[in-house]
Amino acid sequence: MIDKREVIEFFNGRAAGWDSSLKRNDEAIDAILNNACVHEGSRVLDVACGTGVLVSDYLKRGVSSVTAIDISAEMIRVAKSKIDDNRVEFVCGDVEIVDVGNEYDSIVVYNAFPHFPDGERLIARLSKLLKDGGILTVAHGSSREKIDACHRGAPSRVSNGLLPVEDLAEIFRRYLIVGTVVSNDSFYQVTGKRFI
Repeated sequence: MIDKREVIEFFNGRAAGWDSSLKRNDEAIDAILNNACVHEGSRVLDVACGTGVLVSDYLKRGVSSVTAIDISAEMIRVAKSKIDDNRVEFVCGDVEIVDVGNEYDSIVVYNAFPHFPDGERLIARLSKLLKDGGILTVAHGSSREKIDACHRGAPSRVSNGLLPVEDLAEIFRRYLIVGTVVSNDSFYQVTGKRFI
């Protein structure tokens, strides 16, 4: 079982060098955000935002606001140092506990889902924060196999591994109408829409 205190310690210790270790796949990110319905005027909740990896992508799409939350104070500190835009609010805290409001058009969990102790509990919580017709997405900018291989090293104590995409879609179906289900060499993604 993942201990959230260990997650905080792990990511606090890696925040300073996080951006230099990233491998971005802009084409995959674009597809992920299209599937997540992030567009002009969207109100976005970025869950486990890290160093704000996707915040500039949201802003380029003309979103109305971004609430970016992460449990790691150091990740939030780095994100704040890079991004100064009045449409963005950074929150340091546990998204399963902290009040971040609701009525979001899009909620994005990018490259972070395996680090939550209970994935279904997270999905249940986030599904309640969507507006009617809003989209929740869990995505990774790489294949499931590559993510799991990466998490076999030092991150193994703070990772549950990435569920097969069909298993994640089945959990989504308990709370949302499933849309996109993708697991290929470029990216992994499941989206679900809140019932209208």
